[in-house]
Amino acid sequence: MSLVLTMPRAFTSADDAARAFVVRVKRWALIGLGAAIILLGIAIAPLPGPGGLPVIVVGLMVLLRNSFWAKRQFVRFQRAHPRTVFPIRRLLRREPEVFPVFWQGILRTERVLLTRERRFARKLRRRFRKARVQA
Repeated sequence: MSLVLTMPRAFTSADDAARAFVVRVKRWALIGLGAAIILLGIAIAPLPGPGGLPVIVVGLMVLLRNSFWAKRQFVRFQRAHPRTVFPIRRLLRREPEVFPVFWQGILRTERVLLTRERRFARKLRRRFRKARVQA
């Protein structure tokens, strides 16, 4: 047994250095792609329909999987505004809960815009559940 400590080299071979370079370039390319997708989602958000939000969520998925800085910022924003970020986090899961997030958005919008007497979404859901149980 030797007591001599050897200094580890940064890379053991040229192949490892090339592999690390390719991984780094791939990560930067995916970060750029994620940012471009988010900008595209923001650009198409004013158009009719929900086109902007799903595109932004896909861009966030790509960006958050490849950028440590973006993950830290997202967690910081999530701690500051948990109610705002929760639906986005539900969409970012491996098996996203698209319909429940959509339904929750409808109920929140309805609560803000309509008086209690004019709200229709809950009544529609109850009617749908009764019909499903009877069938």
